[in-house]
Amino acid sequence: MMKVYRQGAKGALLDEYEKAITELKNVIAPISDEDLATVADPLTADENCRSIQTILSHVVSAAYSYTIYIMHHYGYQMVRPEETFHTTVKEYIRDLTEAFHFTETVFRDIKDSELEEFEQEKKIATSWGQVYDIEQIMEHAIVHILRHRRQIERYRDIICNNQPA
Repeated sequence: MMKVYRQGAKGALLDEYEKAITELKNVIAPISDEDLATVADPLTADENCRSIQTILSHVVSAAYSYTIYIMHHYGYQMVRPEETFHTTVKEYIRDLTEAFHFTETVFRDIKDSELEEFEQEKKIATSWGQVYDIEQIMEHAIVHILRHRRQIERYRDIICNNQPA
């Protein structure tokens, strides 16, 4: 079956974001619900990175946050959802799918010409101090998924093979 690609630069960003999320869902699908909450890195200072569960809660929350930053940029007021901790992988797969659909819906009204912005005062300021245009925040969102997918692959190997972190 031939893949259907979305059109334009916006379409490319959405295609790559969807691909990254799909790859993450494929990595987590075989993980047992018991292994989900197993602490893989008890020494980390980052509470978002102790277990696959904490990573996924962070990833889902961030996925909504990136899109809500874009909504705020257009003047819409929306509160970011609280981080939610689930006990099953199935629930995280559902959340990742819903987060992508939310992003896709917000992007329906964005034009390719709006993705790149060179004037600093027209960019999106984040809570962690970075300033992005829409294209950059989506590129960050894609890489965020990829980095945490890699981390989850490592944690999965640590948990399943009893390897040290």
